[in-house]
Amino acid sequence: MRRRVGRRQDGGWAVLGEGCAWARAIPFSWQDVGVVAGGPQARRNFLDGFAGKIFPAHLPGLARYRKLLARRNHLLQSGLDQAALQARIEPWDQQMASEGLDVLDRRRRAVAELAAEVARLYPALAGSGAVRLEYESSLDAGISAERFVEELRARRQDEVRRGQTLVGPHRDDVLIEMDGRDMRSFGSRGQQRLMALALRLAEVGPVERAVGSQPVLLLDDALSELDPEVQGNVLRHVEGSGQVFLTTAERRLPARQSAWWVVRGGHVRDLRPQLGQGAA
Repeated sequence: MRRRVGRRQDGGWAVLGEGCAWARAIPFSWQDVGVVAGGPQARRNFLDGFAGKIFPAHLPGLARYRKLLARRNHLLQSGLDQAALQARIEPWDQQMASEGLDVLDRRRRAVAELAAEVARLYPALAGSGAVRLEYESSLDAGISAERFVEELRARRQDEVRRGQTLVGPHRDDVLIEMDGRDMRSFGSRGQQRLMALALRLAEVGPVERAVGSQPVLLLDDALSELDPEVQGNVLRHVEGSGQVFLTTAERRLPARQSAWWVVRGGHVRDLRPQLGQGAA
């Protein structure tokens, strides 16, 4: 964790913000298409990774929530009678509600950060497309811990029958729409891939504001399945994104702004002398 401090008017020092040191790298790979085209778990994992970069408390809080969830599920599967189960599970419900609301709050704020960035970024890369992100939860925004516990109690019989907790942020999702249509069902493969890339690129601004420096982009085969015009838009965008490592089979990267290495048969060859750049 990295803390930024500043001097107060009284001469003392105050913490201005916190950021995770590992947040300085943002990766993209072909597996990220699953964030758009796959199931809810992929989107939750992506969102939690991003939230962890801008909110240092998120991943530790999420880990605590998952431990509580596992213990609560174990109780639901224990075969205890109704009275014994209620006595044993109530303390877990209270703790789950407290930790779960914190997870919900940070996720909602993270989606708000991403939504603003990707709504601007995707059409700039694709040339068109109105994008909307929305956090989907069975729990209303601003819900109280008491109401969370009531929701758990209301589903208790169903939970015992199924042996799992049916209320909480572990069941939430993120809706990704383009032009009013769910990209999970209606996006083409190229659109889904570009959206996945746009989501990663949308992390840059919020992470830079949280950490205080530009993150490094690690883009693995990011240009694949994109048409030449979109590839050009992506390249122009990342040129202004600080340090970028991009693997690609394309030879269209601008030589002046790029250092080239070729990996073949386990050997790395520096192409910069051939491009008139000179090795560093």
